[in-house]
Amino acid sequence: MTARAHQLKVREVVSETADAVSLIFDIPTDLTPRFAYSPGQYLTLRVPSDRTGSVARCYSLSSSPHCDDRPTVTVKRTLGGYASNWLCDNVSPGDILTVLEPAGAFVPRAWTHDLLLCAAGSGITPIISILKSALTLGRGNIVLLYANRDRASVIFGSRLHDLTRRHPRRLTVTHWLESDRGLPTPRDLATWARPYRRHDVYLCGPTGFASTVRQGLGQLRIPDRAIHREDYRSLTDNPFEHHTPVAATPQPVDPTAATVRVDIDGESHTLPWPRTKKLLDVLLDHGIDAPYVCRESACATCVCTVEQGRTRMLRNESLIEEELAQGQTLACQTLPESDDLHISFDP
Repeated sequence: MTARAHQLKVREVVSETADAVSLIFDIPTDLTPRFAYSPGQYLTLRVPSDRTGSVARCYSLSSSPHCDDRPTVTVKRTLGGYASNWLCDNVSPGDILTVLEPAGAFVPRAWTHDLLLCAAGSGITPIISILKSALTLGRGNIVLLYANRDRASVIFGSRLHDLTRRHPRRLTVTHWLESDRGLPTPRDLATWARPYRRHDVYLCGPTGFASTVRQGLGQLRIPDRAIHREDYRSLTDNPFEHHTPVAATPQPVDPTAATVRVDIDGESHTLPWPRTKKLLDVLLDHGIDAPYVCRESACATCVCTVEQGRTRMLRNESLIEEELAQGQTLACQTLPESDDLHISFDP
């Protein structure tokens, strides 16, 4: 399936803190398959703008597909952040928002392992989705470190308390409040995490917090590659502006270009693929509605499979070794190395 924009009705708006709201969406029956999601993924929302027409922002799903009825994103205000403030101030139940289908690769590969979850501020949103799913699907122990400025900043505080009460043997939650304890240091986090150093680690939060956590876990000889991190970054492109494919424009002939057959949405296209042009750009130039969100290798929305030929990825932040071995690649980062190639977006 390619990622497409859809009109979704906001069923409910929940005030989580003074600076954060959760938006609960109604999904029409015919769109249910397209909005099936995994814990840790996100939705991309179109926010109207008088200056640019719209801006696109990604917000993590705080709901779990395994124990919550409807997909929910949680939005926290950021200082000077147009989109987050607009959503917090303007969205009401019954409003219609334009939303891209779920994306993202911050998803546990297995639910049988013990988990060490580290979050700060709004970084709790994908983490709580993973936490609730692990409690529902797995049997392992789950440890959460949640850092905030003060008690009033804690999102989902009552829900976390309720979950620890219901799962006292499996779930441990540590709140680190800057107002009480100051900012954590790498040594603080190494001391705290020592009993859990064999757990699978998932991390989401601001750059400074993430760096401190990684340094602290490094003191326990936990390698950086073993830490699964969700990065919040600004989109370099607005996917809503390119969502409807435009008519193909004539492309200059490149005698050195490779030839690629692309299977997508049940159709097959044979195209020239210039050696220095990324596959996603080739598809968009030819008016093909290829899936993408971030164009930076982080979201895995544009994943496809190399059925024939050799390719090279310039950057990879989302595919694991097993997926690479199966021939998967990211269209937004892929260049051709063979003369004739076959790429499939279809399952």
